[in-house]
Amino acid sequence: MASVQAIAALTSAAVCKNGNNSASAKFSTAAFLPGFDVFGRGVSGLSKKENSPSRSLSYGARATLTFDPPTADAEKVRQRKHTIDPASPDFVPLPSFEQCFPKSTKEHREVTHEQSGHVLKVPFRRVHLSGDEPSFDNYDTSGPQNIDPRLGLPKLRQEWIDRREKLGGPRYTQMYYAKHGIITEEMLYCATRENLDPEFVRSEVARGRAIIPSNKRHLELEPMIVGRNFLVKVNANIGNSAVASSIEEEVYKVQWATMWGADTVMDLSTGRHIHETREWVLRNSAVPVGTVPIYQALEKVNGIAEDLTWEVFRDTLIEQAEQGVDYFTIHAGVLLRYVPLTAKRMTGIVSRGGSIHAKWCLAHHQENFAYEHWDDILDICNQYDVSLSIGDGLRPGSIYDANDTAQFAELLTQGELTRRAWKKDVQVMNEGPGHIPIHKIPENMQKQLEWCNEAPFYTLGPLTTDIAPGYDHITSAIGAANIGTLGTALLCYVTPKEHLGLPNRDDVKTGVIAYKIAAHAADLAKGHPHAQDWDDALSKARFEFRWMDQFALSLDPMTAMSFHDETLPSDGAKVAHFCSMCGPKFCSMKITEDVRKYAEEHGYGSAEEAVQQGMAAMSAEFLAAKKTNSGEQHGEVGGEIYIPASHVSSTDR
Repeated sequence: MASVQAIAALTSAAVCKNGNNSASAKFSTAAFLPGFDVFGRGVSGLSKKENSPSRSLSYGARATLTFDPPTADAEKVRQRKHTIDPASPDFVPLPSFEQCFPKSTKEHREVTHEQSGHVLKVPFRRVHLSGDEPSFDNYDTSGPQNIDPRLGLPKLRQEWIDRREKLGGPRYTQMYYAKHGIITEEMLYCATRENLDPEFVRSEVARGRAIIPSNKRHLELEPMIVGRNFLVKVNANIGNSAVASSIEEEVYKVQWATMWGADTVMDLSTGRHIHETREWVLRNSAVPVGTVPIYQALEKVNGIAEDLTWEVFRDTLIEQAEQGVDYFTIHAGVLLRYVPLTAKRMTGIVSRGGSIHAKWCLAHHQENFAYEHWDDILDICNQYDVSLSIGDGLRPGSIYDANDTAQFAELLTQGELTRRAWKKDVQVMNEGPGHIPIHKIPENMQKQLEWCNEAPFYTLGPLTTDIAPGYDHITSAIGAANIGTLGTALLCYVTPKEHLGLPNRDDVKTGVIAYKIAAHAADLAKGHPHAQDWDDALSKARFEFRWMDQFALSLDPMTAMSFHDETLPSDGAKVAHFCSMCGPKFCSMKITEDVRKYAEEHGYGSAEEAVQQGMAAMSAEFLAAKKTNSGEQHGEVGGEIYIPASHVSSTDR
């Protein structure tokens, strides 16, 4: 198989459209978004026949993201069509951080990396509570605020990467450093976010039980960690299709998803401007960005799966790695001999990537080129520190097909590919199903842990029933909470539009919130102390009728407040000791509050003591009512369950 040097030699021979093969050559801006230079050394101007924006694996300097003024009327038209224009009537600005999270501020913890002396500023969201209540700190994924998307985010990791490249070394992956006992800035950053010892983070990455997706070209990244011994994370899928969406809309989806807690995003664009969409997303994303490279490779051969080649796929990997993609989903486990196992399925092969590879295998009657060239893929990944998400191309697409032979055959191969990746210090996670009924979920987790040596598991749901189109964010969040409790590290969200259409911004938010609930429920079940503290803080605010604190501590303050205000919109209702569900007379928490107040006023040590004393007093009153001058007789208040027959007249019988 080709070495890194051979790949570099092949790719460096690619010639630009303008005839210049210099690494510093600049393409005509018309090849990208108008006036938008992606690398400062054009690559995307290659025609489809040339197959790729290929380039060497060497690390040259990158140009700053720039916007040149348009030079022609036609250019102006294209710019209006494909760039973000705040003056456009179609432009709807997103709510600000302050609007989304009232009573919250974005703060940073400063921590010094001993080896380099770099001071890291790790973000978190501080919720300011009422009165003497202490503030509450939450994990934050929203990224830098008030940023012009034309300019992109600050390059947080520039100094970190520059330092390590000066030191040199055979590889640049987090796993390589972890195995050699080195705590990188990324590891320290993740440890600070998770309130854990940096050495524990290093050991988990070295073991392969956790990954830090962090391409050295994604300088805007705020590092995060994925692993079963850390907070359960959520991924949000975005991306255009051949029939819907635009570049600016996908950038907004990224900002919107991360505002509500998405820990990673995947750009699954399959329509026009795939390269440009991804560049915009990367330059405006503070969370790891993943892709399925086979989608763009297929676009390069005009959508004909049979025309795909390893060379086209390889060059696509290099192109995306150069842009800064943090993890690739590659369906290398879809082997030729597994494809017939899907013949008797209800829904066949439902993975787009899986079906593309399967079609290619059958058309050529050859083994999957991604499997055959796995070592070459690893060589590319460990030069950029691209993590691999080994795709589940044969995942079940219906409850009927759950846990079948094809699904588990691929999972077994995922384990083999995982161990091969670790030998080359490439970080790996395994993708999982799919459509799985609740009672079959544990088997998936058990087999993944055993066959894949505890590499992080990354699941789509799973959806626990097929009967609820339009509500699959619920059917899947149920499965996500279950499998997250068992040890899944990353949950891929599902929106209400699943199986129905391309999600819009509202769908993205709904999907993220549903999955943040599932992830948090799993963290609670696993005994994560911060998860319990969060629930306790909100419960205390609820019991004490601190409505604004209750809203501020919720996952979605905007929605919680709007629901409350639908029926009780006045400011006075924000301090009332009831809501519109029970009203002032039937609120159980108000009644409990009254009991406690009564106990305090009468000198009882606790509400429980007041209840016991009250019960004793009522019992004495009850017994006294039975006594009459003639002795133990039936009292007026009724003291018997069964009244003696002698006390009942014949007319009452």
